[in-house]
Amino acid sequence: MSTVATRVFDLAQLQYDIAPNFPMFSFKKDNEWVKISNTEFIEQVNKTSKGLVALGVQPGEKVALISENRVEWNILDFAIQQIGAVVVAIYPNISTSDYSYIFNHAEIKNCIVSSKKLYTKILAIQDDCPQLNSIFSLDKEEGLNHWQDFVAEGQTIPDATLNLLRNGIEPDTLASIIYTSGTTGNPKGVMLSHKNLLADTLSSEYSFPVERGDRALSFLPVCHAYERVFQYVYMYKGLTIFFAQSMDTIGDDFKSVKPHIFSAVPRVLEKVYEKIMATGEKLTGVKRKLFFWSLRIGEQYKLEGRSWWYDFQLKIARKLVFSKWREALGGDIKGIASGSAALQERLIRLYMAAGIPIYEGYGLTEAGPCIAVNCYRRGMKIGTVGLPLIHIEIKLAADGEILTKGENNMIGYYKNPEATAEVLKDGWLYTGDIGQWVDGKFLKIIDRKKEMFKTSGGKYIVPQQIESKLVESSFIEQAMVLGEGRKFPAALIVPNYNNLLEWSKNAVPSLSALTRLDFLNSPELKQKIESELSRINKNFGNWEQIKKFAILPDEMTVESGELTPTLKMKRKIILQKYEREIEEIYNI
Repeated sequence: MSTVATRVFDLAQLQYDIAPNFPMFSFKKDNEWVKISNTEFIEQVNKTSKGLVALGVQPGEKVALISENRVEWNILDFAIQQIGAVVVAIYPNISTSDYSYIFNHAEIKNCIVSSKKLYTKILAIQDDCPQLNSIFSLDKEEGLNHWQDFVAEGQTIPDATLNLLRNGIEPDTLASIIYTSGTTGNPKGVMLSHKNLLADTLSSEYSFPVERGDRALSFLPVCHAYERVFQYVYMYKGLTIFFAQSMDTIGDDFKSVKPHIFSAVPRVLEKVYEKIMATGEKLTGVKRKLFFWSLRIGEQYKLEGRSWWYDFQLKIARKLVFSKWREALGGDIKGIASGSAALQERLIRLYMAAGIPIYEGYGLTEAGPCIAVNCYRRGMKIGTVGLPLIHIEIKLAADGEILTKGENNMIGYYKNPEATAEVLKDGWLYTGDIGQWVDGKFLKIIDRKKEMFKTSGGKYIVPQQIESKLVESSFIEQAMVLGEGRKFPAALIVPNYNNLLEWSKNAVPSLSALTRLDFLNSPELKQKIESELSRINKNFGNWEQIKKFAILPDEMTVESGELTPTLKMKRKIILQKYEREIEEIYNI
């Protein structure tokens, strides 16, 4: 009889019962893809669980796990869960102060990191975290406690002890705490039970066009609920999960793995598109004309109601140009799940036209995380985040706030009943996002409730809508709209240097001889950005239009502290950092 998954770690056994020895994971070692079967995985999980028991880890105890995507992360994830301990999954690239806060807040005694770099980083805060007993490394290096050291000690733990612990875990048992990377204040610990995570896994799996034996490529941080639940979906569906080596090798990984599915954030899909565009710009003659003709065809793509003439042209564009886009992603892609932020409609149309389905969805960590998605199976509408997932309810409050109900909703915020009471009311999770229904059933995200602002004239501005349009320009890399309490909205703009450099070679050849900084500060570049703004402003009412802007020379990044690990802008920090530039905008 096949296992019924009621706890997250049951997913491994479920896959084993259906197809023992099936390759569950694969990773690159010495230039070869190494496969780990579900049989090997379960053995490693059980050994590691016993090792944790030998280490003294108790049910309910919080264990920090800080690592890039690799099979050891997944082994530890299940090993911690099946002894009743709690996985505190933490981003490898957050600040030292955030690490200190999380470690103390969650009372972390044992921490497992991937590398010497992270080991050293955690060692530096140990004095500030008195309860922290041990740090272990996944990489074996001189002078570091290796995780296999405690695994080896687990040989003394009988199977009966592990079975007793595992059998005592209920669906409502706390499985993981994920600290949200808030754009303001300290991170909040989202408590997710086995039931929460599995409810979202089972609601999500229905939406994606994959089948047992397909290949998934994983490169988004698995410590985030988004990628983590996707991996659980892949396990449930019986896919092999391939771990990309790094973002630098992602192109090669696509070609060698030939994935059927992967999840991405808009920035990744924008980068892929930019590389394709850079290749197209280098073409000459007929090939160049054909490339840009195909783009124009792609930008007009509609899911339905296309004419026979359009479909005829699309067929040609797909054969001659778009087929190369599919090849760049391995050639076997069945779908890309996009989330975390809004993807430009123009890009969705282009990918769809290329025969690369984009499943844009929406969710938040507190909801386990996915609550709505576009998919061919249940319905799609470009410009929306699709239909509510099965078994998940969504409604809009009077002010447009999105409320959701389902078994996927979190238990609450760890040690924060006040914040919990603010967002969980009568079984409904108040998301803080503003939405609207399209065609009565498709959900469209308008903005973050807290990010809407009023100008001094009392007009509401929804920055996300404007920002999405701004970055549709190939000459604008990033944009942040501001203007709360001011006369008019303005923008901080990070130009796309490479695309502008290409533009200048024909438009203003003298610019290409300038240094990067002089180039970005040139009046000609400012004029070019102004012309882009003038074009984009036509999409908005007079009160919403960007009247002034400042050019920022450097990209906003996680490392610079301007973006959260999920690539959302930390608006408060950005406003503080560029206070002088903002004042100059409004003093003109």
